[in-house]
This record gives sequence, C-alpha cells and structure tokens, in this order.
Amino acid sequence: MKRIYLVIALALAIATQTATVLAQTNDAHSASPPAANGNGGATANQAAKPDKTEAAKTEKTESEKPDEAHKTQPAAPAPAALSTTAAVTIAPSTSSSGIDQSAADASVKTATTVLGAPPVMPTAPKPQSPAAATTNSSTTASAAPLVLTNIYRVGVGDVLDIRLLNANTSESTLFTILEGGLLEYPLAGDPLPVTGLTVEEISARLQSRVKIYDKPQVVVSVRDYASHNVIVTGLVQEPGTKILRREAVPLYVLLAQAQPRPEAGRATIMRTGSQGITVDLNDTTATAQLVYPGDVITLTATPAPAPQYYFIGGQIVSPGQKDFHAGLTLTQAILACGGVGRFAGSKVKVSRQGPDGRLVTTEYNLKQIESGKIPDPLLQPGDRVEIGRSGW
Repeated sequence: MKRIYLVIALALAIATQTATVLAQTNDAHSASPPAANGNGGATANQAAKPDKTEAAKTEKTESEKPDEAHKTQPAAPAPAALSTTAAVTIAPSTSSSGIDQSAADASVKTATTVLGAPPVMPTAPKPQSPAAATTNSSTTASAAPLVLTNIYRVGVGDVLDIRLLNANTSESTLFTILEGGLLEYPLAGDPLPVTGLTVEEISARLQSRVKIYDKPQVVVSVRDYASHNVIVTGLVQEPGTKILRREAVPLYVLLAQAQPRPEAGRATIMRTGSQGITVDLNDTTATAQLVYPGDVITLTATPAPAPQYYFIGGQIVSPGQKDFHAGLTLTQAILACGGVGRFAGSKVKVSRQGPDGRLVTTEYNLKQIESGKIPDPLLQPGDRVEIGRSGW
C-alpha cells in the first residue's frame, strides 16, 4: 500500500509540473510569429523541460495512470485515520526523490483528501407524526381494559397457596388474608400488608423477607377467591353473589353463570359513583361491557313499544282508529277493517304528515293494486286512509 501511495504522490506531482510546462508552451506559441511556430515551439518546449529523463518519466507515468487509478480504487472508502497515516508516510518519500517540496506537500494533501472517508454524522431520530402519535396513544388506551381482565389483585378473605421450594415440609401452605389486608407468613417475620398486590408482587416481597435461605424460591398462587364480588338480580335463573377471578370481566361471562330468563331483554349495571349503564342483551357487542367488583346487575324485560295506529274512513265497513304494525300494506289495512263498502270506488287517498307538519296526499287505484299492475304500498304509523265513493 505504501508503494501505491508513493506512486500516486509522484504522479500527481509530475502532472502538476507538466501542466505548468504546457501553460508556458502555450504562452510561447502565442508570442512567436506563425511562420516560425514549428521550430520555435519545439525550442521552447525543450527549454521548459528539465531533461530527457524527466520527460520519459512523465510519459511513463501518464501511461500508467489508468492502471494505478484502477489499483487504488478499492482504497477510496478507507477511514480517515488510514488516510492520515498515509500522508505522514508519503511525505518523506516524496522529498527524498528530488521533487520540489511544495509539490510533494500538495500531492500529500490531495492523497489525504481522496482517501479520507467523509465524517459520519449522527442520525437524528425521525420526528413522529401526529397521526402516529395519536395511533400509539389510542392503542395504549385500548390495551388498558385488557390488562384488567388478565390480572387479579388479592383482597381480604382470599386464600393463598405459598410454597417455599427450598424446603421439604409437610406443613400447610395455605394462608388467608386477614382483616386489614395482612398476611401472616411465619418465615417472613411481621405480618405483611398484601391488599391490592398480585401474586407475583407478593412472591417478590416474601423472598426479600425470608432469611433462613440464601436464595429463597417462593411461589404464590390464589387457592380460593373471595374478595371480588358482584350481585346479579332480576330475571335470572341463578341470582345472588358472583365471585370475580379478575379485576374486571365481560358482562356475558356473568350472564352465562346467572342464566337469564327468556323474557329478559336488558341489563342495568349500577356502579358506585357513576350513573347506571343499560345494556341490550340482544346486542352481542354491548354485552362485552366490563363489570367490576362491587357492581350490581339487574336484568329486566324489554319495555313494550308504545302503541301505534293508523286511521281509515270513507267507504269502509269499519272505519276509525286501528292498530298499526310494521309491514302493514294498504290492502291489508282495508281488509282489517272489514273491506270496502257497497258504494266504494276504485280510488284511495293516503295522507301522511310531513316533517313540517303538513299532510302530503297520494292517490292509488285499488283495482290496479288488486290486479297486480302496481305494487301494494306500505303504510306508516299515523297514516290517514280514505276510501272514495264510486263516481269520484
């Protein structure tokens, strides 16, 4: 590699010197008469060149430049530290070969510039777009309820199964959380407050308390759940208190335990400090509503819809206010009133109240409806139907 760098420096220095000679030759050509251009130019070129040996070196170097450039091409991405070392090594070599020191310095600087890799700038973190930030925050918020359905924080009355893997003992490993949320574990010393902790957190605290072993291995699990309760009442087969084994469970889990009656249509969840939540039991998405300890759930029947009517008159056997049901057509409404009278014609007017309170009347031909030429129109609650007299 040092030889390659030396050749590059020599080539660059000679190229610089050759460029200077060519510039002086061009000046001499421009100053001499056109007739004497050939001889005079040759003389000037010979005077400008130091000697024949130097010219031979120049031609040889020029012919070898493509090969040398090809050889040095892989060295271009060398780090900056390598180029600095090359510059320090090349400087004394170029001065010993009799070349002008300033040219050598220039070649050294050029070699250093070519071989030196550009400094690596630290990449700044890309700014997060507001949309991405909103998506992340919404994802975190939606994941919060899922955590409550996966964890359980112990409370008063829960029975814990505590096993010390370092000891082989036949003693009972069941311990009940006492009033005040205290756990009395003999090897842990004083009673330990554990209310609101998970079994993993209790295990970590007991390991720090047990001193009879260098590295105690404590495993804690819940044997009996008792602290998280809800009450289910109303139209269910199994009313009463239900035990939760998580911090929150979907409503449909409790409904599977309580077994709603066929007439049950909705559930009302009463929660301390908040208004009641009404859930339609026929809506599978709504029944995924989370239930928390202390909630009271009441199942009731779906309220009967308010009665709806239509009004019919004219040439009809039984005019008046009639009960309406969804899907009622014009001919069905007429038949429900006993049919048309003896003097009824074929024209029927249906008046319907618009959004502005005004009646919009549509006229139908009863014979065309009965023959199937036009469709049988659907009625709406509150419609006024008038059967016309023959001769209208």
